[in-house]
Order: sequence, then structure tokens, then C-alpha cells
Amino acid sequence: MPFADEMIDRRTALDLADALETAAPSTTSARVREVAESLSALSLRERVDALRAAMLQDLGESYPALAAVVRRAIRDAPTFRGWMIWPASTAVAESAAADGSPAATSDALDLLAELTGLLSSEFALRILMRYDLEQALERALVWTGSEDEHVRRLASEGTRPYLPWAVRVPRLIAESGRTIPILDRLHRDPSEYVRRSVANHLNDLSRDDPALVVATAARWLGATDEAGGSGAPAAATQKLVRHALRTLLKQGDASALALLGYPDPAGTLEVDGPHLDRERVEMGDSIELRASVRNTGAEPVRLMIDYIVHHATAAGTQSTKTFKLTTASLDPGQELTVRKAHSFRPITTRRYYDGPHAISLQINGVAYGRQDFHLGSPSGD
Repeated sequence: MPFADEMIDRRTALDLADALETAAPSTTSARVREVAESLSALSLRERVDALRAAMLQDLGESYPALAAVVRRAIRDAPTFRGWMIWPASTAVAESAAADGSPAATSDALDLLAELTGLLSSEFALRILMRYDLEQALERALVWTGSEDEHVRRLASEGTRPYLPWAVRVPRLIAESGRTIPILDRLHRDPSEYVRRSVANHLNDLSRDDPALVVATAARWLGATDEAGGSGAPAAATQKLVRHALRTLLKQGDASALALLGYPDPAGTLEVDGPHLDRERVEMGDSIELRASVRNTGAEPVRLMIDYIVHHATAAGTQSTKTFKLTTASLDPGQELTVRKAHSFRPITTRRYYDGPHAISLQINGVAYGRQDFHLGSPSGD
């Protein structure tokens, strides 16, 4: 992901001002140009908000007038595209919400669909969803039939409950089933771009309603063999479902695992491990785990083998993170040995703390074994 100054910088803001003045020669984008000179000290979200507010000031309070300028910019200003569309699309949504009429909301939804091919309108859609969820969801359902994959993706991505970087829409979280009709229409979309969004959306829903997600995924998989005509093949649906269930799989959700063919292994496995190659590891180094798994049952068994690192926290407790290890199918009596080196090199997404850590196995959602070790600073630090 680019840094803020690579996405929306002074040049982006000045280009936005030029595009708006091209679309409306009788007006000036003085406020947008003024804000362009003060962006460097702001975060990405603050830059978007500042440019949106400036654009609303320059173009006035009338939604129809603002929408007309934006449509002319789409048509007449070749540079009106890319990251400048983020503040422009949110300005459209804010202006329509301030107008307060159903007609303005309806037109703004149309305009977001026009803009989304230049840069996704997913963030702007959240504003209209907070204002009029019913109309926004009805329009998203219509978008699922668009010939434009960007518009179809907007229907899924813009309505995600936990869309990254976006404002929350409380009713989407409280009423988690509201968006399932949208996903039902898109899960076999011919575009992988759209299907990826559907998978991420369904994964979002798993945070609050795992049963709904597993039931939806099961329904899609069950309908795959019966489906004919156009649409994604069965393998694409299986890939989508696996990606959509990724959080539940890491959490060891029995229903999600069983849906993908990984049954409860109770009474059918003999597990030796995990064993670690040391009792102490320094930050920046790696520790190796080893384990063996044998099928003691009378039938073949499919296994999803993960390992869990129990990290020390600043509060003196431990937090867990699950990592994929392997998948395998073992015949009766067959044994599998697994090895994995886990690195404690510094990364931007996790801070390591000195103290007691542990590693355990998770096989088809069931915990096996636990081996403690100590993570410490390098000698001399």
C-alpha cells in the first residue's frame, strides 16, 4: 500500500482543482488550492476529509449543482481520476445527505456508480448507507446486475460490515443478514475481482454471525453442482468459500472445518509434539517446531494442521496468533512428520515482548500439545 504522500499529495489536490475548474470555468477552486499547501502534515484520512470539505466550500451547498460539475469533470477533464476521486466521491455523498431528499440520495447513488470505475466509491457509499440504508441496499442489489465489474464489486465491497479504512455503518453490523441477497447474486460472478470481494465480505460477517456464514457457504457449495449456464465454475466457488471461511478455520470452528471436509479427529489421531529445538530464542532469530501425526483410525482422514504461537504481551498475559502449517490426507496407519521454522524478526504488524511464549498445534480445530519457551532480547542489548 502506498504512503499517504504517494496517494493524495499536493499535486493530486492541484490536479483536482484543475479538473473542477475545467468542468465549471465560471467557478474557482480557491479553497481546494489553499488546502493543497497544507496536506503534508496530515494523515491520509485527514487529507481526504480536508479536500472533501474544501470542495464542498468551493462548489456551494446545492447538491444538483455539485453533481453537475462532477459529471462534467468525468466527461471533460481527462485528469479527473485516481486518488482525487476519493474526496470527490465523498463530497457527492455528503452533499446528497445534507440535501436530505430521496431524489438527491438516488442521484448520488447513480453518480457513485459512474465514479467507481475511476476509483472505487466504496468509502463514499458508507455515507449514504448511514443516512438511508434501505435505499442504498436496494440500489446495491440493482448494481449486482451491472455489465461493469467495478459497479458489481461496489455492491459487495461498499456494503461490507468491516470495510478497512471506512466508517462503520452500525445497522450493517446489528443486522448481519441484510447483505446476503447481494452476495447470493455475486458469488458466482465471472470476475475474480468481484468474487474476491464477496469472499472478504462473507469473512467480515463471520465476526458476528459464524452460523450464518457457514450456512451461506454450504448453500453455495450445494448449489454449485446444480448450477448451469454462465458464471464461475465449481472450483472458483470452492476457492471463494475457503477464502471466506479463513477466519473461522483459524479459530477452529468445527462447522466451517466440517464443511470443507476436515472432521473432528477425536479418537483417530496419535500426535507427538510439538517439539521445539530450543528453550530460549532471541528476537531476530527463529525457533523450529517438529511434530508427527499418525492416523490410528480405520478410515482415511483429511487434516488441516496449524500451529498457534502464544505471544507474551506488555500486560504480562499472552495473546495467540494462528499460522497455517499444512493440509494432508492420511490413510489408516499412515504417519506424517511436519517441521516449521518460525521467525521472530521484527515486523511492522507485531511488537514482540521479552517473556514466556509457547507453541501448540491445532488439527482440524482441536488443540494438541503445548511447548513453552522464552523469547528474549539479544545478548548485550
